[in-house]
Amino acid sequence: MITLKPETIRTDRLDLLPLQVEHADDMAAVLSDPGLHTFIGGSPDTAQDLRARYERLVAGSPNPGESWCNWVIQFRDASCLAGYVQATVTADDRGAAAEIAWVTGTPWQRRGIATEATRGLVAWLRQHPVHTVIAHIHPDHQASAAVATAAGLTPTNQSHDGETRWQLTIS
Repeated sequence: MITLKPETIRTDRLDLLPLQVEHADDMAAVLSDPGLHTFIGGSPDTAQDLRARYERLVAGSPNPGESWCNWVIQFRDASCLAGYVQATVTADDRGAAAEIAWVTGTPWQRRGIATEATRGLVAWLRQHPVHTVIAHIHPDHQASAAVATAAGLTPTNQSHDGETRWQLTIS
C-alpha cells in the first residue's frame, strides 16, 4: 500500500506548500472570482467553508490505499498565495495512479503559474511509484488543456461527466 504525504515542492518562481487549514482565509480571496467556476460549476466558497473542507483534506482520505495530496501555490518572492494543485493518489497492482487538478486565481492567470505548478507536481509524482497521471478537463477549457499539454499529458478518447480524460503514462 502506498501512502504519500505532500511535501514542499520548489519551482523557479513558486513554492508549492502542503495545504494547511490556516490557508483558508487567504485562499477564499484567491478563489473568490465566480468566473473560476465556469467549467466546474458551483460558486466560490467562503473562508469558513474552505476551512471545513481543508480540515477534511488535511486529515487525509479515509480509504486505505488512497492519498490526498494538496498544495497551495505561493510566489516565493511575494509570499502571496495564487492558487492550488492537488493529486489523489490511488494504489493499485502496478504502484499508483494520480488524478491531478489545478486552479490559479484570476489575477495570476496568463503568467504561466498553473503550468509551472503543474509541472512541479508531475515531477514530484515521478519521484514516487506513480505509473499514470490523469486529469479531467472540460473540452472547451483551452487554458487547462494548454497546462495539461505542457505537463506532458495528452487527451484520450475517454470522457467522464462531460470532461475529457487526459493522461500521462510514466515508464
